[in-house]
Amino acid sequence: MAKYVALVDIRGQIQNAQELASVWGDIRLEFEAFGVDLEGSFAVLGEYDYLLIFDAPDRDTAFKAGIAVESHGMDMQTMEIIPIDDFAQLVED
Repeated sequence: MAKYVALVDIRGQIQNAQELASVWGDIRLEFEAFGVDLEGSFAVLGEYDYLLIFDAPDRDTAFKAGIAVESHGMDMQTMEIIPIDDFAQLVED
């Protein structure tokens, strides 16, 4: 499984907290159906509204997760991440 981080922008798409809770529930179910493990979700101060950290079996599944979020009217920027120790090993080779 690969690990991903996603920055989510909801501005103008979600009108109130109840709507956000409902949408988040739908997104979690879609992630589970794809085999995506949502490790954490965080509110963010700044340009983006939320940060998601998740594991996906492959890149195609990570794309499906992004499409699921965007189908609810939010913008999502997804990046694959690796631990610093793994990165250090890559640059040593």
